[in-house]
Amino acid sequence: MNPRFPKTPPNRGRFTDFRFPLSAFPPSLLLHKPSQLHKLGVVKLLFIGDIVGEPGRRVVQTLVPLLRLQHGLDVVVANGENSAGGSGITPKTAEEIFSAGVDVITTGDHLWDQKEVSVLLETEPRFLRPLNYPPGTVGQGSRVFRPAGKPPFAVVNLQGRTFMPDLDNPFHVIQPEVERLRAETPVILVDFHAEATSEKIALARMLDGKVSAVIGTHTHVQTADEQIFAGGTAFLCDAGFTGPHESVLGREIEPVIRRFLTLTPQRFEVAKGRVLLQGALLDLDETTGRVRAIQRVSERLP
Repeated sequence: MNPRFPKTPPNRGRFTDFRFPLSAFPPSLLLHKPSQLHKLGVVKLLFIGDIVGEPGRRVVQTLVPLLRLQHGLDVVVANGENSAGGSGITPKTAEEIFSAGVDVITTGDHLWDQKEVSVLLETEPRFLRPLNYPPGTVGQGSRVFRPAGKPPFAVVNLQGRTFMPDLDNPFHVIQPEVERLRAETPVILVDFHAEATSEKIALARMLDGKVSAVIGTHTHVQTADEQIFAGGTAFLCDAGFTGPHESVLGREIEPVIRRFLTLTPQRFEVAKGRVLLQGALLDLDETTGRVRAIQRVSERLP
């Protein structure tokens, strides 16, 4: 092993914090294409929690290429619904995320915060909105992706209803969709954008053995309940968020405190300090779709 290349921590389903400086990666290694590191029969997937504002986009642009190399990642999926100024997403912010090495962007209840999102919904096949919008809503809630030289995989974007806008029932909508996707690939990732932990866990339990993983987003607080169910489905209640953590869920601290103290409107700007990339790393069997290992990721911007 090259002494300058950091050793990958063991995949034991525990929290990991990959604090590797750019200098730890030899320039020659940075020239390798991720596809060259794909191992037959194994799919390495990184899911990134809600990207918040410019700091979130910056840490994705800095660290995703390195994490792809370090772990031989085949797939990177990120929730990008807060990437434009902390609320919504635009074609410009989406392009920054895609150019960093993210394959698919999912969203949630802030989908419509920027009017430019309609362009993404109409034209970008790598962009998903929650599946459980009513029929006829522009955009797509799931898709099978077939990257060159890698196994096909599917991503489904769902939104919860507890303490959330009242969309169609995700428990009803997801089941026929999963059956349709399984006819094309056993590797299926579900981003369940929801508030209530009970709703997230219940849906994941219902889908055990039918999808590869159910990863929760929305609360911006990374949970410590990563696990693999008996049927081989991995679960994490919330992936956390990617952006400034010296904050209140990515926003400047004082305006949020003033809002709670005075109950008056405040402008919540995106914070800047202690920028982290958070999410989950999955090791899957490409033949069965079952997850072999899951571990949380929380990587600080150098």
